[in-house]
Amino acid sequence: MRIARGGVSSIFALTLASAGACLVSKALAAVLALPLALALWFYRDPERTAPDGPGLWVSPADGRVVEIEYDAFDHYAGRTVKIGIFMNGFDVHVNRFPSDGVVEGISHVPGRKWFAIAPKASELNERLRVCAMTPQGRVTVVQIAGILARRISCYVKDGEELARGERYGMIKLGSKVDVYMPVSVVPKVRLGDRVKAGVSIIGVVDK
Repeated sequence: MRIARGGVSSIFALTLASAGACLVSKALAAVLALPLALALWFYRDPERTAPDGPGLWVSPADGRVVEIEYDAFDHYAGRTVKIGIFMNGFDVHVNRFPSDGVVEGISHVPGRKWFAIAPKASELNERLRVCAMTPQGRVTVVQIAGILARRISCYVKDGEELARGERYGMIKLGSKVDVYMPVSVVPKVRLGDRVKAGVSIIGVVDK
């Protein structure tokens, strides 16, 4: 099983602690095995293949669709279609890029760590914005910290080319990802739908 980049050091430390505990006490080793198992589960990063086809946009996160706004404004992308996806503590927390594109800006916005499922979380919570140019126009993907999230990781840098479904970051524990897509992209999900990062189609370009 592949482990997310952000979890390698934590799992290595827990593995060493568990191995050392075996030399002292089997009971202690059993106690330490629980957080190790939880860490392996949380930092899992399954291999996925993005669907092939022109004009497809895939989910940037595992979770539930909690927001669809057809005329949302973003400072970088302008007038957009916004889809918000809430991740609970049991979802895979590795985020994937929704479309082919070239990164044109990354910015961290300080803020609260409140319930990410709330609509105002998009404006008030700590978040990390990745802006990119795609074949259909500008897109902004926003990783939003939740009440339990303590770290937002971004794997990419300015000028980097990304492919549809490629890993680009991770949020630790329950949180939310918003994607602001060009208005030419028609949503193919409904509120309450469950989606998977990199494989679930959330939009298709209107030809």
